[in-house]
Amino acid sequence: MASETPLADRLADPSRPVFLLGEVPPGEGTAPGKILEIATMFSNRSKALASDGFIVYDIQDEPGRSSDSSPRPFPFRHLMDSSTYAAVLARTSGKECLVYKCVADEKFDDWIQTAHTSHGHSAINVVGRVSSDGTFVGPTISEAMDKVNATNNALKFGCVCIGERHTLESAQARGKSYPTEHLNMMRKQKAGAQWFVSQAIYDIGPTIQLLKDYASLCRQQGETPRKVILTFAPVSRTKTINFIKWLGVKVPEDIEKSILEHERPIDKSIDILCDHLKVILQECASLGVPLGINCESVSIFKAEIDGVHELFRRLQRILLDGRGPWKVIWVDVIPERRGRNDENDSENRGLVKSGGILADHTDATVPMMIGAAMGGALVAAGILLGNSLGSQQTCNK
Repeated sequence: MASETPLADRLADPSRPVFLLGEVPPGEGTAPGKILEIATMFSNRSKALASDGFIVYDIQDEPGRSSDSSPRPFPFRHLMDSSTYAAVLARTSGKECLVYKCVADEKFDDWIQTAHTSHGHSAINVVGRVSSDGTFVGPTISEAMDKVNATNNALKFGCVCIGERHTLESAQARGKSYPTEHLNMMRKQKAGAQWFVSQAIYDIGPTIQLLKDYASLCRQQGETPRKVILTFAPVSRTKTINFIKWLGVKVPEDIEKSILEHERPIDKSIDILCDHLKVILQECASLGVPLGINCESVSIFKAEIDGVHELFRRLQRILLDGRGPWKVIWVDVIPERRGRNDENDSENRGLVKSGGILADHTDATVPMMIGAAMGGALVAAGILLGNSLGSQQTCNK
């Protein structure tokens, strides 16, 4: 059954896309009951979306993040451990999480052990340190990747890729005469990285060039391109835009202006990001780089949180339509809970439905109809992708 495939295997499988939602852990010191409440709320809100699982970020205080030393738009607060919260969210939702982990942790080895043996995670994203203040703790990114490899595939890992680093301006700032992010990706791929997750995208030029250069390098070296999961974050106000720019995301002035001056900024942001994905698909269709989608909100502003769900539905439809005919099928995402007699597990049964809806997609209109219905109809749904020859890959919710 599709739901039995570990998230790590779905992330690494080049034959099918993956669809993820980003989440940030609660604040450090949050009471256990409140943590469960937060995880349940996020899970319940996301039930109507046919996602493979969730990304849980490891948020660090990064005073050296902005090159212009501008103040952080939102105050930093310490958050609970990403692996611990991801375990709660996975249990609550019945879906696995891709857990981010920054290498700046002197107890990195213990974290790896706990993430797998105690929390049951199969997939992590290894993230390098950002701060350049000279105070380093924990392993280097290369050492961290070696440590994950030492688990003998009990844990599989991916890394980040950043289009903004793949520009001549960025290269020159680092003493390079040409962009090198594709070389970083290849180095990490050869070290064992099985997928990449991009930074949030608003300026698509560098991302398109990165995908092209990465594909070309793979061909030159006889390597199979790893899946690249493209991240999109809707925005609707100046404060949020300033924050993602502080994080290193380039937002072109004309795009920022068109969003903020629109009658409904969040709608304009969503429209722009959908157009961005269409252009990326057009420009990169022949590269052979498998793609996935991740949607996240970088604030707690309600319009932006709601916008993530609308954006997810639309981006999912665009990516699937770009692959050709596809199907939608109901699946039970928590099959192992069906046979339990746990009296306290009654609430879990509300998270699943054993449906029987199956829709064939053979022309351009049907995918649009199904895509439009995803918002409410595909509760606990999965997506079954197939082409005209009948080959199929599964994407369970």
